[in-house]
Amino acid sequence: MRSRKNSFFASISGVASVPCCPIILSRSMRPMSAPLTIIGSGMAGLALLRQLRARDSARPMTLITADSGDDYAKPLLSTGFAKRLPPQRLATRSALEVTDELGAVVRTHTRVQAIDPLERTLTIGSETLPWSELVLATGAAPVRPFRVPDAVAGRVFSVNDLDDYRAFHAALEARGRPARVAIIGIGLVGCEFANDLVAGGHHVELVAPEPAPLPRLVPEPLGRALGEAFREAGVALHSGRRLMALEADDRRVGLALDDGTSLSADLVLVATGLRPRTVLAESAGIAVSEAGIHTDRQLATSVPGIHALGDAACVDGVNAMYVQPLLASAKALANTLTGSPSAVTYGPWPVLVKTPLLPVVALPPLHTPARWRLEGAGSDLTALAETEDGRLLGFALTGRCVRRKVELARAAPPLLG
Repeated sequence: MRSRKNSFFASISGVASVPCCPIILSRSMRPMSAPLTIIGSGMAGLALLRQLRARDSARPMTLITADSGDDYAKPLLSTGFAKRLPPQRLATRSALEVTDELGAVVRTHTRVQAIDPLERTLTIGSETLPWSELVLATGAAPVRPFRVPDAVAGRVFSVNDLDDYRAFHAALEARGRPARVAIIGIGLVGCEFANDLVAGGHHVELVAPEPAPLPRLVPEPLGRALGEAFREAGVALHSGRRLMALEADDRRVGLALDDGTSLSADLVLVATGLRPRTVLAESAGIAVSEAGIHTDRQLATSVPGIHALGDAACVDGVNAMYVQPLLASAKALANTLTGSPSAVTYGPWPVLVKTPLLPVVALPPLHTPARWRLEGAGSDLTALAETEDGRLLGFALTGRCVRRKVELARAAPPLLG
């Protein structure tokens, strides 16, 4: 076996001319039978690997990832600029440290081209790799609903993982001064980055066709309260405006809006939603939909031996792209894969939006409520999603009312009971 140092540098090089995919081996690795294999090293994949290793110290396991394989908390991606955190500060462990800690083979900067469910193999370039059981933790990819011209492509970003953060951070640093950043999208990610970037000293233009921020999480009056907090902090909010085109504008990016307004930005951050990565699963004959890879409560897909979890998975009809459902799935699946079949449950877990300019907490109902009942005044608002007979289905809170989150969560139904 080659040295740890050489293994590490091979893992991060990503040099296309090297015939073998980058591999990091634990120092304790020995020849083994077909491993349990996880595709994806985001929070879902690494959480599952930890849970599995806590239950089984000897089973051979392999983790394959298209990125660097570093261990980090994804929620930190939208809080790092206010704290002026360089990318290396967000990673708690390198891929090498993950392998040594968890005794697994880790293949970084590696893309799986195909899954063969009958032969139980993966295709990676010219390689065919066997697996005993397979877990898809492929996450979700940013959606770009508009064309990005080649002339400005180097100044248009989406931030969905640590490698994306590295690229966007480098672009901001290259400005050498506070940048003007146009954020397209006023959902959860767009709002969190708007708060983070303006707190980090940058100028922010926030653009979206919806009338108010957080349209999928909170009723419009609460979204407007957040929008007002943004304006007071200096964010230029262009709600109800659709982006028509991006174009080169000297060394900036020009943005043409549908009302005839033209904006100019150093960089553009696209935050127009995420779509579960299902192409690999679908090509293997696994049942999928726009909501993700279909699984039952034990996170088993329609193909024997293959499971899915995290942002990519639609569990019994529910895709909850939040940390707590992800961690609950990892724990339940680890039990199942180590001989104790377990059905996952999701509690009534509210989403804490990272917008310190105006705190927001939401537990959006799974189905359209009969009404939203509003209470409070100013920026301190409570919205209760109710049935016709007054049963609580969900809620949204802003300002000082976020203190009610525990009380209301106890009264709300679980996301997946």
